[in-house]
Amino acid sequence: MNLLPRLPVFDQRRSGVLLHPSSLLNDSSPGAFGTAARSFIDWLADAGFSVWQVLPLGPTGADGSPYWARSDFAGNPLFIDPTQEPAGGERAFADYCLAHEAWLDDYALFEALAVQFEGLPWWHWPVPLRDRHADAVLAATHSLQQAITRIKRQQWQFADQWQQLRSYAHTRGVRLFGDLPIYVAPDSVATWTQREQFQLDSAGRPSEVAGVPPDYFSEDGQLWGNPLYDWSHMAAENYLFWRERLAAQMSRFDLLRIDHFRGLAAYWAVPAGAATARDGQWREAPGQRMLAAVRREMPDLPLVAEDLGVITPDVDALRREFGLPGMRVLQFAFGGDAGNPHLPHNHSPDVVVYTGTHDNDTTGGWAMQLPEPSRSHVQDYLSIWDQDISEAMTRAALASVAGLAILPLQDVLRLGSEARLNTPGTVIGNWQWRAPLAALTPRLAQQYRELNALFGRC
Repeated sequence: MNLLPRLPVFDQRRSGVLLHPSSLLNDSSPGAFGTAARSFIDWLADAGFSVWQVLPLGPTGADGSPYWARSDFAGNPLFIDPTQEPAGGERAFADYCLAHEAWLDDYALFEALAVQFEGLPWWHWPVPLRDRHADAVLAATHSLQQAITRIKRQQWQFADQWQQLRSYAHTRGVRLFGDLPIYVAPDSVATWTQREQFQLDSAGRPSEVAGVPPDYFSEDGQLWGNPLYDWSHMAAENYLFWRERLAAQMSRFDLLRIDHFRGLAAYWAVPAGAATARDGQWREAPGQRMLAAVRREMPDLPLVAEDLGVITPDVDALRREFGLPGMRVLQFAFGGDAGNPHLPHNHSPDVVVYTGTHDNDTTGGWAMQLPEPSRSHVQDYLSIWDQDISEAMTRAALASVAGLAILPLQDVLRLGSEARLNTPGTVIGNWQWRAPLAALTPRLAQQYRELNALFGRC
């Protein structure tokens, strides 16, 4: 009997690699959507992987975090290969602008104004523009027309290149797995144009912000600072905001993860200005009603729930009600008892298993810092003593009964802490790692094809 979830990517046991396009940027290859991306897809297919997981693709703030998205609908222009021009010329550009005007006009003006005001967040703009007075918006649209057109062309080019890349991936049997941040950035086009969707005052400032309580990653919790949703307003509109943002992502991906899924059951609200996230409070969220509204409009929406962190029975019940696969992370499995849900013997087909996530150290770096008794637990559980822990963890992930196994590229390449992508709770030095694509050799592809075949994932 097939126990896999009824999602296209879960039609069989599969494996994939987690690599954000920012890690494909380098001096010798322009953009991330050109030769480097196609070569990576080719290597995945040759190695028996059939899923490429990325992080959110939206434009970012100064720190480069893909979870600090300035727009859910726009793409990061840094990923564009400037040597590839979309086909169709001016007519195709005009058609794109018309088809996407519901978000594109506001976004292009927002970014043009951000440049004009030298990066100041929108709540520091002159009041007529901060509050979107019609005459001020119209005047700015006219005066910044050249910049607005340039930004629209970037988005046209991004969309065209991504869809070409997606089509190419499909020809090689590779599905694309995306990620949607639960929140938007404070300085985003959504908070500027749809202030009523958020818990903001008349000047655009929040009284409480998002975060999580103390957890595995931080003893003080994580203070994200994103504005919180006004769920009562969203309910009055039948969650149109969420239906639109999910539909936009599904035009790009074959599978989509909702980041911080537990925030749809209850979210951690921290007073604005707090030094840490310790002083927050749990507040109930109407995730069941929101997902029901989404499911009525998009019954086949292929979602994965990022159900990590403080998971209570209501979160698990919400995930199961909508048949969403959850996540298991092997780095979280060791040092406790046999009931730890991240241990492979507790996995089930309706989960995605990872050696580690983008927020973890690489498995090689993690292994070097393992304290006792966690190290002994790993060695006993995986039956290794003199072998490489990173390699054993990779095999354990692929051997799991989980329907989908994902390996960060750093773990594929057995890299150490120098290749860590992000350290939660910090803002310096993250998102800078670049993939050594020369290391993705045919020999390595053959090794992974044999592993994927051995564990029924090829």
